[in-house]
Amino acid sequence: MAPIIDGIRVVANDASRGDDAWFIGVEGARKTGWYGPVTTEIGRYVEEVLVRVVTGESIMDHHRLHAALCCATDTDARPVASWAVGAVDCAAWDLHGQLVQASVAHLLAACPQPEVPLYASWLGLDLSLSTPAATVAQVRRGGWQFTKWGLRKCPNADPRAEATRLAATTQTVAAALGEAAAFDAVFTWDHPLADLVADKLDPANVLWLEDPLPDYDLEPYRSLASKTPLALGERLLVHADGHALLGLKPRAFTLDVVGCGGLTRAVDLVIAAYALGISVYPHGRSFIPAVHLAAAYPDAIPAVEYRLQWEPVRQRGYARPWLPAHAAITIPGSPGLGATPRSC
Repeated sequence: MAPIIDGIRVVANDASRGDDAWFIGVEGARKTGWYGPVTTEIGRYVEEVLVRVVTGESIMDHHRLHAALCCATDTDARPVASWAVGAVDCAAWDLHGQLVQASVAHLLAACPQPEVPLYASWLGLDLSLSTPAATVAQVRRGGWQFTKWGLRKCPNADPRAEATRLAATTQTVAAALGEAAAFDAVFTWDHPLADLVADKLDPANVLWLEDPLPDYDLEPYRSLASKTPLALGERLLVHADGHALLGLKPRAFTLDVVGCGGLTRAVDLVIAAYALGISVYPHGRSFIPAVHLAAAYPDAIPAVEYRLQWEPVRQRGYARPWLPAHAAITIPGSPGLGATPRSC
């Protein structure tokens, strides 16, 4: 008989930092599969809503388990519900891998790539200051596939002056790098400002403009896509229409593997994007499952985001930290996902 899930436990990990200090453990067949760290809110949601849903489900039938999780959250459009589903889904993949002594990448593909390329992002740097040019150049010397930088709007600024400033910043960064870069507006612009900036951008400086608007309203993005290359998908949730977003034909699809509902759903979205000729660059917050996904689908996923400011801190919470070398990450030889918390 196929092994079943006995329950879930949510534990705090003292080695993690900030609110992201909770790990989800899916238990069955005398083992525990892990995913984390997640926020307190996500951990509580798992305990209050999802534990009773997954108990008794097959550990290895991921589509059935995911359907049960989706059914339990089908009226909840909040990000916390989507992240909770994704965390449980990823922990179940970890448990499956442990039981059959295979990495999750090997569960997803017969011959995954052993090494995954990375691109580096540094979104918190204030590029309007005089000092970042040297920092930008230093990051480039890391040999990453490419780099991505924050391009936040200044509150209460004149739109035309702000559009000029933002476009000029992309030129300054590209000059410091000696090549084009990706830029992330981090959902801080509005549509009029985005239109003004798009008219001023030099395509030679910009690989893509990521998430300028506060939500995924398709009509404004459709007009923007005709002017500048876009990256979209980080905030796509488990019950949202991913195919409609892909229909905009963005330059890059930047789904968050956990935030979109977990590996089970992410696989379907990667396959759909690849069929449309859209490259997938998974969001770095869900770094570990994103690496497994990229190893399994290297033709669809050219690189995974490595967040220079935050990922090294997150890695302190794992029993075995994932450390990049030469702008790439090697899939560990250990079974499962590789997200076991240090304290467990």
